[in-house]
Amino acid sequence: MKIIRLKEPGIWEQLNIEKPTNKLSSGNALLKVNKIGVCGTDLHAFKGQQPFFSYPRILGHELAVEVVAVANDVTNVAVGDKCSVEPYYNDIVGQAVKRGKTNCGEHLQVLGVHVDGGMQEYFEYPAKFLHVTNSLTDDQLAMIEPLAIGCHAVDRANINEKDIVLVIGVGPIGLGTIQFAQLKGARVIAMDIDNAKLKRCQEITKVKDTINALGNVEEELTTLLNGDLPTVILDATGNSTSMMNTFKYAAAGGTIVFIGLFMGDVVFHDPSFHKKELTLKSSRAAMGEDFARIIRLIESGKIDATSFITHRMSFNDVPTEFEKLYTHKDLIKAIIEF
Repeated sequence: MKIIRLKEPGIWEQLNIEKPTNKLSSGNALLKVNKIGVCGTDLHAFKGQQPFFSYPRILGHELAVEVVAVANDVTNVAVGDKCSVEPYYNDIVGQAVKRGKTNCGEHLQVLGVHVDGGMQEYFEYPAKFLHVTNSLTDDQLAMIEPLAIGCHAVDRANINEKDIVLVIGVGPIGLGTIQFAQLKGARVIAMDIDNAKLKRCQEITKVKDTINALGNVEEELTTLLNGDLPTVILDATGNSTSMMNTFKYAAAGGTIVFIGLFMGDVVFHDPSFHKKELTLKSSRAAMGEDFARIIRLIESGKIDATSFITHRMSFNDVPTEFEKLYTHKDLIKAIIEF
């Protein structure tokens, strides 16, 4: 079978290896990969800018798969099932996992980051991390994991209908975050440095209010909100300047959630932080229950997944076409197809 592996930053290698046999480890399923979403993690890894990363690595964790074999003790999936893959697992049950925080365990492994991921025709994986739905398309299945990132971040923020929510960064994670915040009944404002992206954001999410981050943000926010400020800010940029500016934009008693991350230190003015009694949170990965919830929301039409997809490439073309994604200004989400 074919695999495509990132040998080192900027260098792919295509290999042919033996297909896994149907002699599976206990609890595992053999999966055929149908489609892969390209994540910001993959783009950063290609450039050598991804934290917690080592080379060589098979990328890919936003996956639409089909079950082709199961171990004798597997009961939650069957041969032929279409699934989304929960790509995070803990080999060792540490303190966080014991407390139910499976998304940030001390020994967390993420497909395509810490261990090899889905840029291969077949792979074996624990069946308990597969989420079955035979009613969704492969495009929709590949979008469930990135949607789960925004879903978990909104849960971290404890948003309700009285909140004013500012989502910064309207890439695929930000777009998903906006949709889940809207489902909470909150007023949502979108912010980015790119007016074209903000326009697409309005078309996809129907969000009414947008702000360009290159303007006088505090003045625009207080004007738009009649002197108030956002009670919840979710930053999906992974940009240090953007993330540290959130402390100025938040209302007193507000909550800031960092979805993205950068290689560096977060610095803020402590007296102002205390004066406002702000709550600062990070949001990492997602929970297993998020995947099941998102499947139900897509099936019911309450969440739109496929409108995020703007570019496609074949699996065999990844070594020659992947780098071109950096040149597409209209890129939201690229899908790799087998």
